[in-house]
Amino acid sequence: MPATGHYFRRYPPSIECHTDRRNAARQWRERGSGPGTRLVSAGFGTVQVLTDVSFSVPPRKLVALLGPNGAGKTTALLTAVGVIRPTRGQVRVFGASSDRPRAHERARDGVCLMPEGRGIFRSLTVRDNLRLQGYASRRSVESGVDCALTAFPVLKRCLGQFAGQLSGGEQQMLALARAYVSQPRLILLDEVSLELAPRVVYEIFAALEPLAATGVSILLVEQYVSRALLIAHQVVFLDHGAVAYSGPPSGLDEEALLEGYLGISKEQQTPPTVTQA
Repeated sequence: MPATGHYFRRYPPSIECHTDRRNAARQWRERGSGPGTRLVSAGFGTVQVLTDVSFSVPPRKLVALLGPNGAGKTTALLTAVGVIRPTRGQVRVFGASSDRPRAHERARDGVCLMPEGRGIFRSLTVRDNLRLQGYASRRSVESGVDCALTAFPVLKRCLGQFAGQLSGGEQQMLALARAYVSQPRLILLDEVSLELAPRVVYEIFAALEPLAATGVSILLVEQYVSRALLIAHQVVFLDHGAVAYSGPPSGLDEEALLEGYLGISKEQQTPPTVTQA
């Protein structure tokens, strides 16, 4: 699968990763100081995980970041938000670039990371989890909570429960509700469907498209490749820490991708169809 570069010229990107400093700088100057992120190489200590990574996430778009286990998908997310500092290159978010970004600065700028493993406060009630996330919002706390409960009505009956007492699906809904409460400009999602029942996976994915429609940019790391390809505007495929493909979903051979890179069939990937009552 050949490596390809793809740049969106109509809107400046919310996340952008480049390998060539001079070319990237020139392209950014041509676009102006629009939102974007740049990262090149990153890893843990002496172990390099990402090498010469280049891709972009435009505003109001959902980009699927795919690849086999160990490809560097989570490392890319953590580098983008400043948890991991790039060993080379810069990170650019919403017009400001830095080679040493800080996670709290990214959060303040409107970047929201939803990590694998829910990322909720299990000892707090559902209501308190929602209110806590609302303090980072640009609107009132109560308005943000109401918006989240509209997106996930099942949480309304759980407001007084401790988050740790919820089912796995309800916990993931609570985690994703953060995006509605805090009103970020850029959301990074890491395996939101992990260990969830098919019906819950359907509900989670149904909530992502309306988010993008509100003007939020979304970078999605997802195990259900087939489902991710259905909602993604663009796809970035990582292999051994490098970009093997960057472009529209239509440019990928889905079956070859699943069998060649992930070692599974399309039937194994697709959750059972959910029939709406």
